Amino acid sequence: MDWTGNTNSVFKNLGASNHCEETRQIEDYYATDQIAIKLLLKETFFSDEIWEPACGQGHLSEALKKYGYQVYSTDLINRGYGDGEKDFLACSEKWEGDIITNPPYKFAQEFVEKSLGLISSGHKVAMFLKLTFLEGKARREMFKKYPPKTIYVFSGRITCAKNGDFASTNGSAVCYAWFIWEKGFCGDPAIKWIN
Repeated sequence: MDWTGNTNSVFKNLGASNHCEETRQIEDYYATDQIAIKLLLKETFFSDEIWEPACGQGHLSEALKKYGYQVYSTDLINRGYGDGEKDFLACSEKWEGDIITNPPYKFAQEFVEKSLGLISSGHKVAMFLKLTFLEGKARREMFKKYPPKTIYVFSGRITCAKNGDFASTNGSAVCYAWFIWEKGFCGDPAIKWIN
């Protein structure tokens, strides 16, 4: 006998954002499992000074500190870690280092463009993003203007926890990648797989 369920059931099982019973976190705060930094640092290196502009409760910042990086941690919302109430998208001061973050997805393109405007030539921007970030006409124009140097696709799923609550998170149905820009790079991105 054929299965007679409806498509809504499929989307709920996958956790697709437009069909999920659970509402999204209002500020789009989904903390990243620290394993994402460990895997990234096996593949590439960064300058000693890192700015984490969407630090949340410090998950990525603390992982970077464990590897010896000096991390400047800020966030628009004060969650008790780093400098809260700092609007990264309104910043104008130049940053002599690299920028690594998991930005609020609805502002991801703005975070990429702002980051590239704040760093000097040769410095890097690393954004932890859904693989679907590759889609979209507006982003296509951005990718033409600012091609990423490398995209590290996670072969296995990485967990992001709503409100930083990993205890209530049961894994992920979302594919993520580290998108790496190097200011001044012109060329085609390399796609590599990690984990």
